[in-house]
Amino acid sequence: MLCFLHRKGKLPVNKLSSFLSKTEILNAAEQTLRKYGPDKASVTDVAKLLGVSHGTLYRHFPSKAALREAVTERWLEEMIVAPLTEIAAIPTTNALGQLRDYIAKLVELKQHHASQDSEMFKMYAAVTEESAALVEVHIRKLLDHIDLLIAQGMEQGLISRSIPAAVQARSVLYGTARFHHPAHAYEWRSPGIMQEFAQLWTLLERGLSEH
Repeated sequence: MLCFLHRKGKLPVNKLSSFLSKTEILNAAEQTLRKYGPDKASVTDVAKLLGVSHGTLYRHFPSKAALREAVTERWLEEMIVAPLTEIAAIPTTNALGQLRDYIAKLVELKQHHASQDSEMFKMYAAVTEESAALVEVHIRKLLDHIDLLIAQGMEQGLISRSIPAAVQARSVLYGTARFHHPAHAYEWRSPGIMQEFAQLWTLLERGLSEH
């Protein structure tokens, strides 16, 4: 209704802007980033899509970088973390097998979005280099999932207790980085990439289960 009144000229832009939610801004920013790409999209483009001044957006986000980070953070949460959280939460009697499924899903998601959602993935890769805090939060969520699965594997006698679960979790995540870190995206086009992942996992699984 508010948008209808605004189009009819019955509601001033500055009045309309006071009703803007963070979600509306992020939706418009993501749409703009997909349309123009992360390099060319501007705060002004987002403001035009919303029908407000760019100054209005700066009251919510102090800079273009802050807006990009917020869009990326939401994208990571919805497209990567949420489906992985579901896997980590599934009750299992084989935590080592579930850990393999978890990492395989992480690899699948990153590689899928690199090819099918290229503009958002490109922005994610750029923000990865610019915002250490955002990346740290993302990695911490993944490590918490992996740590949980490894701890369960220890309880089930499937994973060695000789090394703390947290240390093993970091080794698993960073050891498989070639297959899911955006810096290696150019390698994912190789036809043998998933075979190489399977070979690596065989080695990791042996190390994890060795008592």
